[in-house]
Amino acid sequence: MTTPPRWNGPFDPASSDRGLASDRGLASDRGLAALSGAARVPVSRRPDEAASPRTGAGKAQGKGRRGPADPVRSLMHRHHDLCARAVDPLEIAAGLEAHGVTDRTAARFRHRDVFSLAEELYARVPRAEEPAPPAAPAPGRVLGVRMTFAALWLLPGALCAATASAAFRVGVIRKDTTVGLALGAGGAALTLVALWLCLRRGPLRVRGSGRGGCMAHAFGTGWLLGYAAAGDWLLTGLLDGRRPYDAAPAAEAAVLLALAAAPAAWCARWFAVGARRRLAVSRGLEEFAAGVRPLFAGVVTAFLCALAALVLAARLTVPGSPPAAAPLSTAEAAVVALCGLLFLARLLAVHGFRRAALSGLAVACAVQAAALATAAAARLPGAAPLGEPVARLTAAQGTAAVPAAACGAAALALLIHAFGALCRASAHGDSGARTARAARDTRTTRTAPDRAP
Repeated sequence: MTTPPRWNGPFDPASSDRGLASDRGLASDRGLAALSGAARVPVSRRPDEAASPRTGAGKAQGKGRRGPADPVRSLMHRHHDLCARAVDPLEIAAGLEAHGVTDRTAARFRHRDVFSLAEELYARVPRAEEPAPPAAPAPGRVLGVRMTFAALWLLPGALCAATASAAFRVGVIRKDTTVGLALGAGGAALTLVALWLCLRRGPLRVRGSGRGGCMAHAFGTGWLLGYAAAGDWLLTGLLDGRRPYDAAPAAEAAVLLALAAAPAAWCARWFAVGARRRLAVSRGLEEFAAGVRPLFAGVVTAFLCALAALVLAARLTVPGSPPAAAPLSTAEAAVVALCGLLFLARLLAVHGFRRAALSGLAVACAVQAAALATAAAARLPGAAPLGEPVARLTAAQGTAAVPAAACGAAALALLIHAFGALCRASAHGDSGARTARAARDTRTTRTAPDRAP
């Protein structure tokens, strides 16, 4: 005889009725399943409630929700910080583009393009709490800051022009080169300090550059400036023998390079502000690129036009320069090409493409070093054919043809690269593009917990 189970708690008629009703419902469901020939599938009470912690069948069946088969969820894990800090879908699209996500990649995530994928990520990831924006400064203070930066950008050109003019005039009056050299050395030091201050502040500042990158850029720029000062004289001595040093072309090149700092900073700021405005109003990557391409072309054209005016100013400043109405000489063309190369390299470095900028500088330095090396090797017994290419080029166009060709070719290569790189949305934006590109360069992946709704 079987002993019935004991019930220690109080008897609840309502719970007993609910138990009987559930038993009847279960028996009825089993009967219907047997009649239809199908097994009953349990359904959770809420669409977004998982029926099983292992399979997650309830999530897959819920309306508006996706389960573990959701391909977008992996992107939400990988780029959670980018999506949480983004202010619009285009910023997420820029970050995805910087990570190498293309429209073909977006098709694997069931989206037609990158922007459609970014819109879903923007909708599904909650926004991070950001601190309140700082109070806008007074108009008078903003005007004072802008005037200070404008004076800072004009300072290198003013110092170099005054130094060159004073050094040449003092040397002519006193007929002693010692005073002129001392005055020139002091003015050159002050000009370099002013240039360093311009590169440390304002639109020409490169953020996040390591010590190795800074040293490489400084070495490349120093080599190019040194060759502009004494490279032609050294190459002429190696090819034709020793000749006296002419300081007028070097002084004109120095004045032109120093004066180019102001239009370079102005054009860089114009491009950055215009691109950020276009980023705020664009609704897609192609629309942004179509709007930035003419802006970039206008910036480059404006800088070249400013250089044409600065060549005239350098001729009027330095005694012994070509007349104001004379056509552009090969030496001046070499300095113009050098200015364009340095401007494009700095613009690429400012927007995060430091490797491309360093490559352009390295190519120009390598060509100039190769010309000097072959000219020096041609003086050895039996090695005269090594210097034939450089000798023929300099005999036809002058020694300034070597830096003109080297800097011109490198500047053209950087221009082509910049036209594609700087017209992408990933090159602009404060949090999305630069953070993503920095993470890609260091090959680190940051994951965040799943906070999707």
